[in-house]
Amino acid sequence: MKIKIEVDEQLQEEEIIIRANSLNQKVLDIQKTLYDLSKYQQTIVFYQGDRSYYLPLEDILFFETDGKEILAHTIDQMYTIKYRLYELEEILPGYFMRVSKSTILNIKRIYSLTRSLPSNCSVQFQNTHKQVYVSRYYYKPLKSRLEEKR
Repeated sequence: MKIKIEVDEQLQEEEIIIRANSLNQKVLDIQKTLYDLSKYQQTIVFYQGDRSYYLPLEDILFFETDGKEILAHTIDQMYTIKYRLYELEEILPGYFMRVSKSTILNIKRIYSLTRSLPSNCSVQFQNTHKQVYVSRYYYKPLKSRLEEKR
């Protein structure tokens, strides 16, 4: 594999071009990695009252809707944000996943899953009492993503 960098001062925005003789898994993995890296550049501002916070996304356990507000939860704090869940799905890194109509969670922070009824599953996070519920529709994709991490 050759890697080549060209500097063009006329460009308004960085551009990455991948040239390959076929669209194979290696090329797709490179594309996904670059896409995930570009998402890390995204800044989300968190609010508590009149204060603005700039937190690492790794600290966020989950995002949830509460009426018309979107809340971001850390181990011991709760913040509001000015995005909708569908917008967050577009900009968050790959370790975030939608698990219900009203929740997106950080799969890196999952401590345990508890399946109580055939259609109900709860997710617990380490060092906090906070938990979220996974809808039946999202349970199998979540289990698959967690098994991929092994």
